[in-house]
Amino acid sequence: MADQAEAEARIGKALDAVVDAAIAGNQIVGSVVMVSLGGRPVYTRAAGLADREAKTPVKPDTIFRWASLTKPVVTAAAMALVEKGVISLDDPVTRFLPDFKPKLASGETPTITVKQLATHTAGLRYRFFEPGDGPYTQANVSDGMDQPGVSMDENLRRIVSAPLAYPPGAAWAYSVGMDVLGAYIAAATGKSLPDLVRELTTGPLGMSDSGFVVTERDRLAMAYGDGSPEPVKMGEHHLVAFGPGNISFAPDRMFDPGSFPSAGAGMSGTAGDFMRFLEAMRTGGAPILARSTVELMERNAIGDIPIIMPGRGFGLGWAVVKDPAGGATPQSVGTWTWGGVYGNAWFVDPARELSVVNLTNTAIAGMSGTFPDAIRDAVYASIAA
Repeated sequence: MADQAEAEARIGKALDAVVDAAIAGNQIVGSVVMVSLGGRPVYTRAAGLADREAKTPVKPDTIFRWASLTKPVVTAAAMALVEKGVISLDDPVTRFLPDFKPKLASGETPTITVKQLATHTAGLRYRFFEPGDGPYTQANVSDGMDQPGVSMDENLRRIVSAPLAYPPGAAWAYSVGMDVLGAYIAAATGKSLPDLVRELTTGPLGMSDSGFVVTERDRLAMAYGDGSPEPVKMGEHHLVAFGPGNISFAPDRMFDPGSFPSAGAGMSGTAGDFMRFLEAMRTGGAPILARSTVELMERNAIGDIPIIMPGRGFGLGWAVVKDPAGGATPQSVGTWTWGGVYGNAWFVDPARELSVVNLTNTAIAGMSGTFPDAIRDAVYASIAA
């Protein structure tokens, strides 16, 4: 117990220094960081401002736009339907979405499976990864965070109109595949995606502050984009440079009832709710999934196909660390990890019984770069000490 207490003290001191430096240096505006070790909450810190202009402080129950933290939550809902026999990972997507038949550049219409949607190997892509005037830009595909009022049917039509980037299963590309999967499970059940997620994941786990629309808007953090000398408050539409292109944000998209609920990027919630989800998954999946299902999700499902993060493969819902040295990370082999472009990052290291959640209101600095890397490294250094 003394060793545990000393580790907790080290984690707290190290993370306080990282968070304080990021806020003082104008990397981020506000953040909630949580750490669970051995099934115990060992660190929770709410720091900075939820709304800089109104000088509203971040609180532990501040709601943040999750972006891609939505993906593992929706994937868990899809896997619950796999357990029930409603769908299969090997289903062709046309089973419940008969018109979803994107073609290769050759004109061939290949079969796309549910598993390929979930693992980003379906031949789809994200618009923000396209340089210049790419096919998704020409088709005006929504990445799930912009274009308020665009329906799912319309966005599926736009996706189908663009050629596939590669034959399904042949490569990996981060993509709108999760949005298609959300549409698929909704069609398979005759229920809306928000209702399915509430029924199968957030409801059973008591994630009462998380969903596709925020009802208590006074608890929702303002959104900011990277800028100099300080992050820039996002307006109705905002672009942030990322990779070869720009991510297009419409922070209040969720409040337009015509906007499709994005299974890849549409949820908002608290750090506590997301930690509750991660810890449920880390400890075996109850009450939402069987342990055998979680074991399937945490395995690398794409073999040696490379992804955008060196040293990682991809499971069902998240990246999986294969080679810590090659990925320049102190995380154990088998660690699950991902982030969200509104400024969030998380990981679960099952070997160390460690879960870490970092939610911020600053895109992209809260997701990738010196701040989330410093959080990760401080935690591992504190444990190793």
